[in-house]
Amino acid sequence: MPLKIAYIINSVEGGGAALPVPSIAETLQKGGAEIRIFALTRRNGKAVAPIQQAGFDVVIREGGEKDHISAYFWLKKQIEAWGATHIWTSLTRATLLGQMVGQHYHLPVISWQHSARLKKINAFLLRRFQRRSAFWIGDSQQVTKLTGEKLNIPKERLFCWPIFRANPEAPLAKAWQSGEILRIGSLGRLHPCKGYDLLIETLKTVKAKSQIPFTVDIGGEGQDEAKLLAMIEEAGLQETVRLVGYVDNPSAFLAKLHLYVQPSYWEGFCVAVHEAIQSALPVIASSVGEISHSVENHRSGFLVPPADKAALEQAFLQALARPEKLSSMGMAGRQRLLSVLNPDQFEKTGLEILAAFTKSS
Repeated sequence: MPLKIAYIINSVEGGGAALPVPSIAETLQKGGAEIRIFALTRRNGKAVAPIQQAGFDVVIREGGEKDHISAYFWLKKQIEAWGATHIWTSLTRATLLGQMVGQHYHLPVISWQHSARLKKINAFLLRRFQRRSAFWIGDSQQVTKLTGEKLNIPKERLFCWPIFRANPEAPLAKAWQSGEILRIGSLGRLHPCKGYDLLIETLKTVKAKSQIPFTVDIGGEGQDEAKLLAMIEEAGLQETVRLVGYVDNPSAFLAKLHLYVQPSYWEGFCVAVHEAIQSALPVIASSVGEISHSVENHRSGFLVPPADKAALEQAFLQALARPEKLSSMGMAGRQRLLSVLNPDQFEKTGLEILAAFTKSS
């Protein structure tokens, strides 16, 4: 009997949980599975092209984010029509609906957990129905630990699969040269959790104190765009901080920088930081989620407590005081990243999880 995995995601929005889908699907395919992606809603649809370019079918429901009954019946129909033998889910809505469909058709379910900060209602529902998934996967060390604790999942049903497959061929950032404007950047949704409001407040004082000219480009879209633009104008940073919109080619964007910043209030894995490290960029970031394991403080970057403006300012001033050291810090981070999150290890972990999942069913 062929192994047909229905991979269910909330949306095909660019970034977030949809971003690593091609790498995950390729690994499962190497394990002998046929994969089809099912998205419960479209959002901006910018994850569709990378999934299709990797050779995978993606089926998108043209509905909203609250119409759960309609989404359930749509998913139920799709799973039956395609003849799925297994269900793989990602994020809360996809997981709860995927579990219901799996229970209806007696199909085994395995579920990702990406969030280090679940809403109370989501935590309650996932905990209440956690046995409907044969296994759970955390996308990072911290998320795996929290998933086990918050959802009461025993270790024998819990895996950790870091969601990033490092690319040794990714373009590298060039070292800053004396006389250059130091280029700083960040990638992420314009969402309150990303801490861009704190970043703008901090950069106002950093600019006044630093002798090194710099710019900061923030790549992303989201609900906070108008608020952040107003903050930039109020701080007089129009020539320094730019919101450049959604970035289709993160590697090219990162290769033009000298320094990366991620001032998030909370994170799970944070793919963007790991893409920056892959590009040999030093990182200034909040010590949250997997970032606290991947950035070595004062070796490959600067870690600061979340929501700590004084610490963030100090990290910037330290980095800008010795810009000639930034490139070597970035290379140190890249070397360590490739030793831990290389393609071979990514594939090995994924195939081990797939084997356990199929064996259990």
